[in-house]
Amino acid sequence: MKFSLKNRLRSSREPSFGTWLSSSSLVGLDALKGLGFDWFMIDTEHAPVDPETMAAMVSILGDHGPRPLIRVGNVDQYLIKQALDSGAEGILVPLVSTEAQAKAAVAFAKYPPDGIRGAAAAAASRYGLELSSYLRTANAETLVGVQIETKEALDNLEAIARVNGVDLLFVGPQDLTLSLGLLDDRKNPRVREAMRTVVQACERHNKIPGTLVVDPEEKRVAVELGFRFISLASDVRFLLQGAKSYLGG
Repeated sequence: MKFSLKNRLRSSREPSFGTWLSSSSLVGLDALKGLGFDWFMIDTEHAPVDPETMAAMVSILGDHGPRPLIRVGNVDQYLIKQALDSGAEGILVPLVSTEAQAKAAVAFAKYPPDGIRGAAAAAASRYGLELSSYLRTANAETLVGVQIETKEALDNLEAIARVNGVDLLFVGPQDLTLSLGLLDDRKNPRVREAMRTVVQACERHNKIPGTLVVDPEEKRVAVELGFRFISLASDVRFLLQGAKSYLGG
């Protein structure tokens, strides 16, 4: 890896801003990459992104654009292996609600002796040309994030936050809102208080607190709460908002 987003996040208290890529559009990614985002989260959980498209998106970003991260679809060894072999600097694992799930995510993302990831002559190691150096740096430089987005995850928050190898606790605000029985009321004080407890757990256990915002007010609140890894909406939302502004809607 040319430089490590993980080390940058750990060494700075300033918020880091990225965005979600939900369209699977290579053109959209290419258009957005020069605007100043720190990272892009390529979504393979809810978006129609197949492994080949995912690899192409990572490749387009190269070594000098926003750092490529991938949200995988599950706590799954195959999905995590595919994501990291593509050259992504890190993963985000959804719906992590227990300590065991968090430990599994770490194990799947790390080479022995820290985990069980298998080695491959893939894009991450320049197809084997840089395998030796990649094997020696990947465990330390790969960002491992888990999503806190259920009531069960809140109940197990301390145990999840203590897991060695987890770097990022990411609040999925909409799913957390649903889990709390509030449907789409994501600005509800109960949601905001739950988000605050995640930030506080991160402070106690030296983790990076993250979340996603969909408007400037949510961005302001996220920064005030202490989140340091903040997704500014998504490529699809930018498209819709831009079109609506032209239509006057």
